Amino acid sequence: MIAKVHTAAVVGIDAAHVVAEIDLRGAQDAKFIIVGLPDQAVKESQFRVRAAIKNSDLDFPGLLAVVNLAPGDVRKEGTGMDLPIAISLLAATEQVPKSELEDTLVLGELGLDGVVRHVDGAVNCALMAAEMGFKRMIVPVDCAAEAAVAPGIEVFGVKSLLDAVHLLNGSLEFRPTRFEMLDPSNSPAYAVDFSDVKGQKHATRALEIAAAGGHNMLMVGPPGSGKTMLARRLPTILPPLTLEESIECTRVYSASGQKGGKSGLIWERPFRSPHHSASYASLVGGGKFPKPGEVSLAHKGVLFLDEMPEFDRSVLEALREPLEDGKVTVSRVQATLTFPAECILIGAMNPCPCGFKGLPEQKCISSPATCSRYSGRISGPLLDRIDLHIEVPRLKPDELVEMPAGEKSEAIRARVMAARERQHNRLGKPRLNAQMTPRELQEDLPLDDACKQFLRNVMSRMNLSARVYDRILKVGRTIADLAGDPDLTVNHLAEAVQYRERIEL
Repeated sequence: MIAKVHTAAVVGIDAAHVVAEIDLRGAQDAKFIIVGLPDQAVKESQFRVRAAIKNSDLDFPGLLAVVNLAPGDVRKEGTGMDLPIAISLLAATEQVPKSELEDTLVLGELGLDGVVRHVDGAVNCALMAAEMGFKRMIVPVDCAAEAAVAPGIEVFGVKSLLDAVHLLNGSLEFRPTRFEMLDPSNSPAYAVDFSDVKGQKHATRALEIAAAGGHNMLMVGPPGSGKTMLARRLPTILPPLTLEESIECTRVYSASGQKGGKSGLIWERPFRSPHHSASYASLVGGGKFPKPGEVSLAHKGVLFLDEMPEFDRSVLEALREPLEDGKVTVSRVQATLTFPAECILIGAMNPCPCGFKGLPEQKCISSPATCSRYSGRISGPLLDRIDLHIEVPRLKPDELVEMPAGEKSEAIRARVMAARERQHNRLGKPRLNAQMTPRELQEDLPLDDACKQFLRNVMSRMNLSARVYDRILKVGRTIADLAGDPDLTVNHLAEAVQYRERIEL
């Protein structure tokens, strides 16, 4: 007796089609054998499947059961194979019709009592199933909302193994889960707002430019100057996620098991703030079987590195390619995987190890050599990839007490959205100025004689690299977009250049 059930395995953030096929035959010893490169969790599914079938008052045959998870060269991880293995066994014993399984993909973990539990990567598997032409998908009820985004496929959420059996037998009426699109006019409700910020107009302006053009930024200032406070408010001025961006973010979080029990798609811009003790693999991605790191979990959002020089230098250097290419490629013997990493990097650091350099009211206790080693932990090539360098001074007591609240995030976000709309119209697709190629810079940013002469003087005086030259043009274009100006002028470039002035450390 042979039966086959279609399922999927998550590899990185993509899904691979897997067929769970079972062979039942009489033998002296009734064993349950699983082959096809399963990990330990998949091997243990035999115990969950056996208990779930018996506790659901279904027949479990006393026969030799051999389950093959094909293709055999793709590693199967996690507990999502429980439900398809159980359904294949029930189909082989004619407790569910085999004909109902031909265009159906099944995914889910089983409890010992037959309850179907949440699994990671449901949206990834659903998108793969839609591409392959499947018509129906059976998933845990907690995963149905995110899987329903896949076009052209009916997604049914089940609470138990018995629900899945009734659905396949047609004995009960089940309705597919409908995808609910978030109203684009409703922005996510944030607990913080830029109106909480007093002073720091220069830093707020720089963050507005970073949000509008997708530029990376480094803030230098003493402890308590508000660097972390400013960074945490950056997502509040970013435009709401589009459906395509939401799906991309959800794919990363769902495959990584980072959704925190939330159902449906992710509609808030990610904000990731890893501790400075984070390892290479946790920040960039990797492991024996590679998983996305913090830079990928920040995809379409913000990656905030507080106390940036305290991170291991090799970890920081590994960010150079993601910041340039918007993706991470992790190579291992088993596989080479690519993860998305289009995020805005916001770094924060003190001016010296003790943090008090330059403060008139407090003396710096760090030696010049110590300060030099501290600032040298961030290499020149990495600094070249950070568009905006600003100093965040500590506010004076009178400013803290008397200064009024800052501008609301809603007002800043409106300007950011308008600037991004101009970029999308000019570039012909939803891309930002920070992602412009050198050819696009030449074709789309014509410079008049005054701008050319200004840039010649700046490059000569500041001894800047060709990469920095391009980034000044990109930041200048973003400043022009915020102002609604169609052409780049010396004023726009002058403001862009001030964000490249090397801060004394």
